[in-house]
Amino acid sequence: MATIVRLTFIAGLACFLTSCVTTVERERVSQNKPAATRSGDRFQTVRTTAYTHNEGGSGHTNAIGRRLAAGNCKSAASDWSRFPLGTRFRVVSTGQEYVIDDYGGALVGTDKIDLYKPSRAEVHRWGVRSVDIEILQWGSHDESLKVLRPRHRARIVRRMIASLETRKTS
Repeated sequence: MATIVRLTFIAGLACFLTSCVTTVERERVSQNKPAATRSGDRFQTVRTTAYTHNEGGSGHTNAIGRRLAAGNCKSAASDWSRFPLGTRFRVVSTGQEYVIDDYGGALVGTDKIDLYKPSRAEVHRWGVRSVDIEILQWGSHDESLKVLRPRHRARIVRRMIASLETRKTS
């Protein structure tokens, strides 16, 4: 009798735990989609790195000429044809919000995002991580092109422009 009660309890517990699947995961599974990777998905898993103001050539400013932000909404860099200028997202594990306002040569042609950190120590602490992000607001491909077109002499910029223009026509 004790064995039957124990098995019933285990079966009930298993049913309860399987019902705790999140709405997002349930939707993903029901649509037979892989983990979010398309640019239209609200949740995505991306590979991230970190940078600080004394790396590269930009100093304390981002690609649009404003100061790199480390406050409530931090600066981030990406390939603007994948994550366009102005895209706001939240890193799920930390709750920190970022906005794409910069780009970098090593990011062009990838789905990686580079997160701004105010110190070299924080850059090293972050390292390289794959994290889940929630897209809060998609940026603008048109605004990205507006900033990039005058910089067309740089090879990496030409690659982003070509990719953005291909997206526009399709």
